[in-house]
Amino acid sequence: MASRNPIIRRAEDQYAKDYNGPGFAAVNAQPGQAGAQQPGQGPTAPGSVPPPPPPGSSAALNQMYAAPARAGATGLPMTIHDVIMKTALSFAVLFVGALFGWFTAVSMPYIWIGAALVAFGLAMVNIFKKQISPVFVLLYSLVEGVALGGISYFYQSYGEANGYGNLVLTAVVATFVVFVVMLTLYTTRIIKVTNRFKKVMMVALISYLAFAVVSFIAALFGVGGGFGFFGVGIIGVVFSVFVVILAAFCLCLDFDAIEQGMRYGVPERESWRMAFGLMVTLVWLYLEILRLLAIVVGRN
Repeated sequence: MASRNPIIRRAEDQYAKDYNGPGFAAVNAQPGQAGAQQPGQGPTAPGSVPPPPPPGSSAALNQMYAAPARAGATGLPMTIHDVIMKTALSFAVLFVGALFGWFTAVSMPYIWIGAALVAFGLAMVNIFKKQISPVFVLLYSLVEGVALGGISYFYQSYGEANGYGNLVLTAVVATFVVFVVMLTLYTTRIIKVTNRFKKVMMVALISYLAFAVVSFIAALFGVGGGFGFFGVGIIGVVFSVFVVILAAFCLCLDFDAIEQGMRYGVPERESWRMAFGLMVTLVWLYLEILRLLAIVVGRN
């Protein structure tokens, strides 16, 4: 069954292309191909090739799974170690960019603002690119880090101006805690990523995205004190908590994508795609927690 996850679908298609072994050719053999019965040949004709087992039969399935990868298939299957290493490298690059964005936030504010736009463009490239490119993933990490550093600096300044000087540190710790909690809930199967779960999350994400874009534009014009439609009121706090929960549940979608990738045996290169998806979710979660903390500080 094909996966509903677009990341896995792309990886799965590439895997089928690279690793379509002889077993598949034998089961789906056509006239003129190896394994196909030629016209005029009977099952017992001298020199004939035995007909392939009926598609879907146990013999056909055994033949498919026992067949080795075809010659020319490149790359080893992705492992959890691959994903961890690529994710760690991506966050290391993001951290370097964040330092630059932090220390140039005041003297060169247009750098991190421009970096945010460039990061969005690179994210679209990584999402829609058929074959994931490590270079583009690392470039996204660097540019996104610059934008993240600038945004974090101004949130930190806002917190200090309102008597709370550890806004960024608190958001970083909270993001890590949420990550560990969601990973635990997923691995213990307390949270199960079913098709219904995916559909509900997709509707919620699309709805939030539409609202967030409009609210962001309104915030630029000072609506809600710069925090959008709901401002720093109680409704704003409730909505911000909802978005943090939504981002946290998106981590389960990432964990499921990684698990499916390993189950399908996708190539090791796809670990870059998994690392990219995980990083995007964690950055979003961090920003939403930072925003929630700023709203609470502003209310106080």
